[in-house]
Amino acid sequence: MGLFEKKYCDVCGEKIGLLGNRKLEDANLCKHCASKLSPWFNERRHSTLEQIKEQLDYREENKAAVAAFHPPLSFGSYTKLLIDEDARRFMVTSARNLEEANPDVVDFSQVTGCELDVDENKREITTKDKDGKTVSYNPRRYEYSYDFDIIIRVNNPYFDEMKFQLNGSSVKTGERSINDTHARPGTSSLLGDLLGGVSSPAQGGNRFWNAEYQEYYDTAQTIRQILLKGRQEVREEAAAENAPAKKMTCPFCQATTTPDASGCCEFCGSVIVSGK
Repeated sequence: MGLFEKKYCDVCGEKIGLLGNRKLEDANLCKHCASKLSPWFNERRHSTLEQIKEQLDYREENKAAVAAFHPPLSFGSYTKLLIDEDARRFMVTSARNLEEANPDVVDFSQVTGCELDVDENKREITTKDKDGKTVSYNPRRYEYSYDFDIIIRVNNPYFDEMKFQLNGSSVKTGERSINDTHARPGTSSLLGDLLGGVSSPAQGGNRFWNAEYQEYYDTAQTIRQILLKGRQEVREEAAAENAPAKKMTCPFCQATTTPDASGCCEFCGSVIVSGK
């Protein structure tokens, strides 16, 4: 087979242009079909044609879930976590047009974990010597900034992690480091203060804490609480629905009966279990 031989997409059948081929384990995929895959999916090159077709079917079905999605809750700056509490579903996306982007709609029951990853970045502060040359301070000095990544772990056939940055721009704390005390002599550790019981600024916390840092930290904890609590509630309800019905005495006909799916006596038909 020649290097420049024409290739065709094994999904849609269209000719694949130069540099447009997205290789599969056993087939070729055009970039148009590849764009329909989940943005959280990263195993394309190790997937078979059959697996890709199955995912494209799932992505087509996902459009109905997007159309029915109503997100009263939103977290994040650029990329957002949108939560439909009534349907107990969520999505993570930066798209303005949801129906066009078709972001994956995930059930609370699929959540396996949620965590916050705080990335510390530091930039050295320099000065000029008497000759105008850029030199380091002794000891070296740094400015610190932080980014907040939310990692949602899920049980999905095509991806197991959804990671996005909560903040739009980095949170700067000057020469104070949240994680340690090496920034400057006499500088307090902000994270150490928090773990040591320092209250938030709203509660009269001390001057070493950074309000913007804490805002994102608290938002991350709220997200985690919503997702994990929602997962627990969904699982408990599913377990209750699947629990075997218990025999009871019907107050109307006095028969020992196992109520049907509507909560009715199997003998006289009276409703004996409310809420069914």
